[in-house]
Amino acid sequence: MGTTETRPGGSRKLSIPPPVHPTYDLQQLIRLALAEDAGDRGDITCLATIGPEIQAQAQFLAKEDGVVGGIAMADLVFSEVDSSLQVEWEVKDGDMVTKGLHFGTVSGSARSILIAERVVLNFMQRMSGIATVTKAMVEAANPSRILETRKTAPGLRLIDKWAVLIGGGENHRMGLYDMVLVKDNHIAVAGGIPQAIAAVDAYLKQENLDVGVEIETRTLEEVQEVISCIERGVGRVTRVLLDNMVVRMPNGDVDVSMLQSAVDLVNSRFETEASGNVTIETVGRIGSTGVTYISSGALTHSVKALDISLNVDTELAVAVAKRTNRA
Repeated sequence: MGTTETRPGGSRKLSIPPPVHPTYDLQQLIRLALAEDAGDRGDITCLATIGPEIQAQAQFLAKEDGVVGGIAMADLVFSEVDSSLQVEWEVKDGDMVTKGLHFGTVSGSARSILIAERVVLNFMQRMSGIATVTKAMVEAANPSRILETRKTAPGLRLIDKWAVLIGGGENHRMGLYDMVLVKDNHIAVAGGIPQAIAAVDAYLKQENLDVGVEIETRTLEEVQEVISCIERGVGRVTRVLLDNMVVRMPNGDVDVSMLQSAVDLVNSRFETEASGNVTIETVGRIGSTGVTYISSGALTHSVKALDISLNVDTELAVAVAKRTNRA
């Protein structure tokens, strides 16, 4: 279900609501972003050049093709800066936009629009970039499902993961608190895969926790170790991470034979997740193995922002200036 956000003139249903997080404060993030820009004096350029009574209208312009993300974030930023601003959209989060398309308009105080402009665009361009590459990977990987990782910009995790949802992907764990993911370093410290699985089982029972348990494996022998533990009743595993089982070939292709063998070995006992060497060029071959999920850190750690601008309606601005004897 989408959530509803109240704005001037009524309410707007969010087409794709943000992920749930127990401590993340989205409104506080917006205030921090605005305070970062305003510093201790505010926008001295606007204060110097634009009177408080001046009204303006500005249009959002897509300067390249892609998936738009951050519509809901833009609404929140504009509302935080000035709740009287009127924002109208021709698209919603997750829609495709094409180069040259005007897809939204904001009207009201010229000062307020320009104060909000860069923060709005910073969020929208980043989120749209993530959503665009996510959509491409989702379509190429089908029927495998695309996940991001915790390789997000510090402080922007919910924003980055929200953008993945907008692009049609799915969220992996939001943080360290919501599932158990036993990786190679945990296994090394615990003394091995059986010891790590047994320790996790004991901890979850002690704390009365019912969360997902994922174990990282790097070889077919390690996959078999996990299977053997479960068959012996050592503990509970819901997903096996098959890490770096995709090998790049000199000709640019990828060898997925090891990953295929691992997926066949698991044989639907639990979910499987492939990671490592995941790109838009390789994700289709990886998905062909029948792996349940494919996780890619590149979705969020190597973001290429989608080029979007917000341009004041020049004709309207000149008309207003003439009417108020400023031009």
